[in-house]
Amino acid sequence: MDMEIDDDTSRPKGSIMFEGREEKGKPIMVIMVGAPGSGKSTFCDQVMRLSTRPWIRVCQDTIGNGKAGTKAQCLKSAANALEDGKSVFIDRCNLDSEQRKEFVKLGRSQVDVHAVVLDLPAKLCISRSVKRSGHEGNLQGGRAAAVVNRMLQNKELPKLSEGFTRIIFCQNESDVQAALSTYSALGPLDTLPQGAFGQKNPEAKVQVGIMKFFKKKEIPANAGPATNGVQDSASSQISEEKDPGLKGVVSVSANAGKELTEGEEPVVGSVDSDSLNETPTLAFPSLSTSDFQFNHEKASEIIVEKVEEFVDKIGNARLVLVDMTHRSKILSLVRANASKKNIDSSKFFTFVGDITQLYSQGGLCCNVIANAANWRLKPGGGGVNAAIFSAAGPTLDAATKEQAKSLRPGNAVVVPLASTSPLFSREGVTHVIHVLGPNMNPQRPNCLDNDYITGCKILREAYTSLFEGFASIVKAQAIPKGTYQNPRFKQSEAQDHLESAPRNGDKRENVHEYDKRKRCKGSQEEGRTDTPDSSPVNPRNGKIERSTNKAWGPWAQSLYHIAMQPEKNKDSVLEISDDVVVLNDLYPKGQRHLLVLSRHEGLDCLADVRKVHLQLLRTMHAIGLKWAEKFLHEDASLVFRLGYHSEPSMRQLHLHVISQDFDSKHLKHKKHWNSFNTAFFRDSVDVMEEVSSHGEAILKDDEKLLSMELRCHRCRSAHPNIPKLKSHISKCRAPFPANILKNGLVCAPNNANNDP
Repeated sequence: MDMEIDDDTSRPKGSIMFEGREEKGKPIMVIMVGAPGSGKSTFCDQVMRLSTRPWIRVCQDTIGNGKAGTKAQCLKSAANALEDGKSVFIDRCNLDSEQRKEFVKLGRSQVDVHAVVLDLPAKLCISRSVKRSGHEGNLQGGRAAAVVNRMLQNKELPKLSEGFTRIIFCQNESDVQAALSTYSALGPLDTLPQGAFGQKNPEAKVQVGIMKFFKKKEIPANAGPATNGVQDSASSQISEEKDPGLKGVVSVSANAGKELTEGEEPVVGSVDSDSLNETPTLAFPSLSTSDFQFNHEKASEIIVEKVEEFVDKIGNARLVLVDMTHRSKILSLVRANASKKNIDSSKFFTFVGDITQLYSQGGLCCNVIANAANWRLKPGGGGVNAAIFSAAGPTLDAATKEQAKSLRPGNAVVVPLASTSPLFSREGVTHVIHVLGPNMNPQRPNCLDNDYITGCKILREAYTSLFEGFASIVKAQAIPKGTYQNPRFKQSEAQDHLESAPRNGDKRENVHEYDKRKRCKGSQEEGRTDTPDSSPVNPRNGKIERSTNKAWGPWAQSLYHIAMQPEKNKDSVLEISDDVVVLNDLYPKGQRHLLVLSRHEGLDCLADVRKVHLQLLRTMHAIGLKWAEKFLHEDASLVFRLGYHSEPSMRQLHLHVISQDFDSKHLKHKKHWNSFNTAFFRDSVDVMEEVSSHGEAILKDDEKLLSMELRCHRCRSAHPNIPKLKSHISKCRAPFPANILKNGLVCAPNNANNDP
């Protein structure tokens, strides 16, 4: 059989030679998760047949010399294979964290631990199980249906917090095929970006977040021309070559075979908020190597040199070099150079895709992107510059002019994006860093006439400016208030990073907590310490509560700024007093949905509340009741509930006053529903009683609450998705549960039966 040769390196694809020996990449252990009949074994077999990476499949149904064995045998077999440098599929159901825990422990730091979740409809799994014959575990025929049903009742989807570095959720056959393509395309040296991908809004007919290598796939019509570097001559196609990447450096495609109905916008936010959204990330193009014609070999060496210098200075943040095609020469050279330096692939990797659509098309959340700008900082011209200005809208041009009028080669300027910018609301980009490199093109200004001594000096300065700018943003987002000095940035610019929350006149597209959390989680947990003062013992369960020392990213500061300076937001504020501000939630989850904001400095969330704040809670409750009663006079059919989220993602203590019809186009996801209809939502009356009796509120911030099955808030019946739940609650006439009626609901006198 002919061996396929990589164009760039003249070697078999998926391997690289160093000093006459072939290097192997980091082993991957993929823990399959799914009910019988979901297709786990088929998935493993297909990947093993197509992939050039050495895989073994560990299946409990056959581990005992072709017969069923034990979990201990599976663990031993997997450990031996990983020790030999092979990648492993764990082919068991693994439907709860206890079943997965011991396998995850095998990973340690030397192995990437992934989960592929085949979360397919129960009917499909049952149908397959019943119909199949010759199954390895003999689970077939009539008894299969009962087994599948029983197992799915206790299903617990995996989370990154269990120890996984990557999770892919497959909820239909299209998802499964995308995941198959991803793993089948992995060569011995390839790795994949970390995070959780593919948990979708059940209403949306869109696949987001599955990293996939393409074979002659058309770029969607709405794809921009973005990113610098080498671009295919046939720009309407993704390269058919899979670039295997090199040791220690990730190389992935950003284009995730997504399917949209006609006229439908991509749904941003299907990536799990516990995943890579929490990691500050800078996506940057190769500077000067496209239109400015800088030598690729020299440029790649400087990129790696500067990445190596800065990668340890930015904490858990990440640097991502982006280009449009797998055939990009600069990406290939950078990966080769980076592999020799053993740079941590979780902190620096390459990514193939449009820099203006990294999240909506590829599931890669980058809160900062770099623009290879021109010296006048003007839109247009082509390439990255034109694409970023176009994607960001006119607000970027206006914000850029506020920061600088021009830019000298080797320098950068940080520009915060307004919340109204499409790049902010669609992609989660909070800042653009304009940076100007050296020019070797005689057709462009300031040509250096092939003076590479000066050119390399300027290019080093350009990357230094860029990475220092990113470091300043990371630092600004890691502290809730104050400024700091940066050698290349004025103190006022650093303050701008902190205070980039929308002002009067903005649409405040980030006001609702979970609508924004799903895009790019704005709050970052710093290293926390539990002390008697900051983390008192919970008197009900004896557990130490978490410290309230929490840092808030710039977008999460919006409510804080409104509370502190309501006079600047008069258009959106309904009521102002010394203690509170009242405003409509921009993304209401019911016909009526208000926020009552505390104006007290230092009360960021419910965790900060102590007994001394009891009167404030009573004031907030009374004002919430007043507004609910006002609405009831306008519409007596409404029913209201007043309460707090246990773990809000927007800074500043605020009380929700929300009608219980939940008739809203903005209620789209399971988290939306469960954030108001589980113990995650703390009734105002309960909170006041707890603070009065125990000096604090008892928080219910367990992520399990937000991922619970969907249940009607009245009759408690279960429903498979939001559309069916909405259809049910529009007709349900069951009384509300007694505990809610007692504490949280406000009803008009003629509405005693709670029939909307």
